[in-house]
Amino acid sequence: MGKKFLNMLPFLRNMTHKPAFTFTARLRSFRYAFRGLRTMLFSQHNAWVHAIATILVVIAGGICHLSASEWCAIVVMVAAVWTAEALNTAFEFLCDVASPQFHPLVEKAKDVAAGAVLLSAIGAVVVGVLIFWPRLVALW
Repeated sequence: MGKKFLNMLPFLRNMTHKPAFTFTARLRSFRYAFRGLRTMLFSQHNAWVHAIATILVVIAGGICHLSASEWCAIVVMVAAVWTAEALNTAFEFLCDVASPQFHPLVEKAKDVAAGAVLLSAIGAVVVGVLIFWPRLVALW
């Protein structure tokens, strides 16, 4: 883009300037991320359900001596569920700010975001059943 065009749109000029990489800035980023995870855990009841499920799956995986590929599948699914929950939480916070009063489209948007969490949780359960069911059947 030409300088003349950038001068017409000052907000674009600011986007082309990148701050220098600093180690303290990276540490601050991690601090913000952990603060976000803490906010999610203390504000969302479903996050506690996911936390308990995660702990139980890790314990069961340790008891069952899962293979590396099975652990990979478990880790991917746990990460998918937690990511969906975190994005849903952020989306709900933003919706509450953007539309403090009830709005039917905001309700639909929140329902879709919650549906994404449900889809990832169902996928995690399916993977869990595929991995753990044969071991449970072998015990009987």
